[in-house]
Amino acid sequence: MSALTKSLSAFICSSIGKKFLVALTGAALVIFILGHMVGNLLIFLGPDALNAYGHKLQSMGALLWVARIGLLVTVAIHIIFTIKLTRENRVARTSRYGYQATIQASKSSRYMIFSGLTVLAFIVYHILHFTLHVGNNYGELHTNLHGETVHDVYTMVIHGFSWKPASIFYIFAMGLLCSHLSHGVSSMFQTLGLATARSWPVFKALGLAYAAFIFIGNCSIPLAVMLGWVK
Repeated sequence: MSALTKSLSAFICSSIGKKFLVALTGAALVIFILGHMVGNLLIFLGPDALNAYGHKLQSMGALLWVARIGLLVTVAIHIIFTIKLTRENRVARTSRYGYQATIQASKSSRYMIFSGLTVLAFIVYHILHFTLHVGNNYGELHTNLHGETVHDVYTMVIHGFSWKPASIFYIFAMGLLCSHLSHGVSSMFQTLGLATARSWPVFKALGLAYAAFIFIGNCSIPLAVMLGWVK
């Protein structure tokens, strides 16, 4: 084992290294969530806009599956190292003050882990439902887009969210995700050393604003389908 590999392994095994990985994977997921939502909101611009977006993704071929697997790995790393940090916090109780702080941190971490695991389950379900078309009989629909036959993502999404249990679970998962984000985004800046005691309220407000923005944007899609605003 080379010196570089040993140093990297030691860093990852350290508390600082774990926090850095949690923050880094969290940052990657925050960027992905925003981009994914913006793409999905194209449904409000009509069938051609969403189908063109879907076709562009499908044209990536194997790279798209590499990205999907990378997403799942990123989420898994994020959750695994969060669990590791939670366990370390439980062990590190050296004083009454430290004990109380650890208890508070552990409660927050346990909630974050629960919401994180639920979001992971949601991602798997989302891929099964809209990518592998499990339980979605409209996955093989095609339409014409500028003279080319493409996958009819627009119709698939509408029929997928027309099944109320799917929409309800989606909204529930978004609630947990955004609760996770409201705390995670601000903590990410703190872990990366970008937040100070003075700027912390700003980053905390930023986390809440980002979470609210994602919740409203993502939940607007199943709600619009269920209410018949998008047909």
